[in-house]
Amino acid sequence: MRRNSTNKEGRRSFLKETAALGAGLWAGENLEAYPQNTNTNSKPSDLRITDLRVATVARAPMTCPIIRIDTNQGIYGLGEVRDGASKTYALMLKSRIVGENPCNIDKIFRKIKQFGSHSRQAGGVCAVEMALWDLAGKAYNVPVCQMLGGRFRDKIRIYADTTESRDPKVFGQRLKARLDQGFTWLKMDLGVEMVADTPGAVTRPAGASFAYNDPAQGMFTGIEITEKGIAMMADYVAQVRDVVGMDVPLSADHFGHIGVNSSIRLGKALTKYNLAWLEDMIPWQNTELLKKISDAVDIPILTGEDIYLKEPFMELCRTHAVDIIQPDLATAGGILETKKIGDGAQEFGVPMVLHFAGTPVACMASVHCAAATGNFLVMENHSIDVPWWGDLVEGIGKPIVDKGFITVPDTPGLGVALNDEVVKQHLAEPGFFEPTPQWNVDRSSDRQWS
Repeated sequence: MRRNSTNKEGRRSFLKETAALGAGLWAGENLEAYPQNTNTNSKPSDLRITDLRVATVARAPMTCPIIRIDTNQGIYGLGEVRDGASKTYALMLKSRIVGENPCNIDKIFRKIKQFGSHSRQAGGVCAVEMALWDLAGKAYNVPVCQMLGGRFRDKIRIYADTTESRDPKVFGQRLKARLDQGFTWLKMDLGVEMVADTPGAVTRPAGASFAYNDPAQGMFTGIEITEKGIAMMADYVAQVRDVVGMDVPLSADHFGHIGVNSSIRLGKALTKYNLAWLEDMIPWQNTELLKKISDAVDIPILTGEDIYLKEPFMELCRTHAVDIIQPDLATAGGILETKKIGDGAQEFGVPMVLHFAGTPVACMASVHCAAATGNFLVMENHSIDVPWWGDLVEGIGKPIVDKGFITVPDTPGLGVALNDEVVKQHLAEPGFFEPTPQWNVDRSSDRQWS
C-alpha cells in the first residue's frame, strides 16, 4: 500500500488516509510500519510526537537515512540524515522528542541541538528539524516557505554534479551537455591529483597522500604545486572554458590537500577564466588563513558545507574571510537555522549557496529555505544522472529538476510524499520504517548547566 498524503494534507485527507489504512487491514498488510492511534481531527495544539522510524536509501547517489516522525493525529513528517551519516544520529533523539508538540519547532531544536556537531554529526538534529517543519506545514495546511516568511522566488536555480575526466575536452563536452539540459550554472572538480603523475608538477614528501580520507589537512602535508603544475591546471580550465564559453558561471571544487601558498598561486593563475568561486581550498576552521587567500585572490572564495550552526558562519562573514557561504541544510542546523545563516550573511554583504547531496526529501527542505532567503544564489544537486531519484517521491511535478530549476511547491509541509514501492527497491539495508522501541527510553541528564 502506498501512502500519498503529503501533497493534500488537511482535514479531508486525514479521512482518506484513514480509509486507506482500513483497506490495508483487510489486505492483511503489516501495520507496524504505519502510524498508530490515528485521529481524523487535525488540531495542532493537541498534536504530539509518538514515534520516529528510519528507512535508509542507497546509491542516490549517496547513502541517505530518511526519517519519519509520527503523531497521535495520523499525520507524519519526513526528514533526512545527511548523506553518508549514521541513522543513529537521529534515533538517539527519539526519546527526547516523543510527547512533544511537533509544531513547537524552535523549542525542540533548542532542546536537541547540543547533540549535533560539524559535518555528518549534525545529521540527526537536522533530520528531526526538517521533519518538524513538514509536520507543522501539514498541520496548518501551508508550505514550509510560507511559514518562514514567504518567497523571494518561485524557482530555485540548480547546478549539477558532473562526472569528471582528465581530458578537458571530454569534460567540457559533459558540461556543455548540462547547458543543453537547461542548466545556467556549472561546476567542475579541479584537483591537484590530475597533475600529480606528471614529473615536476607537484612537490611532496615521499608517502604524502592525496586521498580524500587522509586525516592531515592540506596545510600539514608538505604538498605544493609547482609552476608547471599550476600551468597545467590553468590550461585545463582554459580548455573547458573554450567549450562552454565565458558567459555561464563556472565554479571549481576539490582542489586536494594543498596549503595556503599553493592555493593563492593557483587562484591567481585562474583569474582570467572568471570562475564563480573556488570552494574549500583549505578547511573552513582556519578563518585567518582563508582571509589570507581571499585577500590575495580575485576570485570569490567559498566554504561552509561542513559547518554546524550560525555562529561559525557569522565569524567568516564578519571578517570577510570568504566571499560566499555554502551551508548544507542537513549539517547547518536544518531549515530555520540555515535561513538565519543566510539572513545574517546578507547583513555583511555575503551571498549564500546551498550544498546538497541527498534524496528529494532533503532537496525539498533546501528548496523551501532557498525560496525564503533573500541572498540565495544557486543550489547543488548530485543526482541528475540517477534515473530513479525523482521517483522516490510523489506529489510534485516531474522531473523535479526541470531545465536547471526546481519549482517551489505550493502544497503543505515539504510538499512531497514517499513513493513507498520505489523507496523499498533502493534500501541500503533491510527494514522500511520498522518499529524502534529500543530507542524509546534512551535518556541521560542532558542539561549543560548547574
